[in-house]
Amino acid sequence: MNSIATPLNIERCWNFIGIEGDRSCPQLATYTHCRNCPVYSTAGRYLLERSIPEDYRHQWTELLAKSRTDENSQISHALRTTQMTVVIFRLQREWLALSAQIFKEISPASVVHTIPHRSNQILRGLVSIRGELRLCISLSDLLNLEAADTAVQTLSPVVYSRMVVLEKADKTWVFGVDELYGVHRFHRDELQDPPKSLTQTYTKGLFHWQPGRSQMERSHSVSYLDDELLFTTLARKVL
Repeated sequence: MNSIATPLNIERCWNFIGIEGDRSCPQLATYTHCRNCPVYSTAGRYLLERSIPEDYRHQWTELLAKSRTDENSQISHALRTTQMTVVIFRLQREWLALSAQIFKEISPASVVHTIPHRSNQILRGLVSIRGELRLCISLSDLLNLEAADTAVQTLSPVVYSRMVVLEKADKTWVFGVDELYGVHRFHRDELQDPPKSLTQTYTKGLFHWQPGRSQMERSHSVSYLDDELLFTTLARKVL
């Protein structure tokens, strides 16, 4: 595979010689799947960091500057029911989701180094992400999730543990996930009130998610977490 993702080759690598193509890429023997390859990760970062269109700010400035007319009321209603973009992941037996906006990076699992007299159930310690030391937490313990004592049915036959890097208001946290699905979009009006449970405090709502395209595929109930409350709680309990 090419070592650098550019506008010219960003669509070509995995679609032609990778997992979506003829699978002739020699790197598949090492990474098994294109999403585990650093080239794929670099391409994703290129897409997220690309420049916004020239008229993007102008269009939104005009939209927000309009007076509150009947037309704006319809736009407001459309915005309330617009699609939400989240990242879905699994901890223990629970499928959870957080806003995609706060996801800075997803990296392979790394060694966590405990901090003397500071590490506990929530604060696991320090982890190196691209050479930078970050605080690593246990989201499972923060949410009081019960450990899975029996085998969990996974989406894929081969599951890779991941480290998730979240960033919001200059605060960065890292935690491990048992399984990562990726980006998912759903309409805001699909959110349902969560049932009373230990995780209800951090849950904005529930939505049903069907990972496969087949109508026979079993749907999962996903808890959409409140990232604002999550960051506030971590700052209070850890920092």
